[in-house]
Amino acid sequence: MSALKIVLKSDGEAFHIGPIHIRVLEDGSRTDNRLGAVEITVPPHTDQTPAHLHRMHDETFLVTKGRLRFTTDEDHYDVDIGGYVVVPVGARHTFSNPFEETAVFFNSFTPAYYVDYLRDLSHLTELTPQNILKVMAAYATLPA
Repeated sequence: MSALKIVLKSDGEAFHIGPIHIRVLEDGSRTDNRLGAVEITVPPHTDQTPAHLHRMHDETFLVTKGRLRFTTDEDHYDVDIGGYVVVPVGARHTFSNPFEETAVFFNSFTPAYYVDYLRDLSHLTELTPQNILKVMAAYATLPA
């Protein structure tokens, strides 16, 4: 039987993508890449990531502090603490924090390889839309 892995509040690999802070909770190394999970902190007035869709993984967001704006082709939705967003394969989306308060959310990926996408973004010297789209393409993610 496998041992449990406990990630305490002070644990986890941490890095930044521009102003956004990421803490890796599970990178897939203990789940045979079936599940990846991160905690993401988004400062106030942070613009949206480029609108995109995933071709190979599902994604979820659980807002744990503040609120986030999720944008689709049709509309946008402001999601408060406790709100849960499911993004299945093929769903066009993006998120931002146009509000006055810092937002924090739990983010999961199935399969887990998308955690590496976040790591790769953190290594970019310039976060231009063109550079972000190049990294997205390496992870079966397309611009919307």
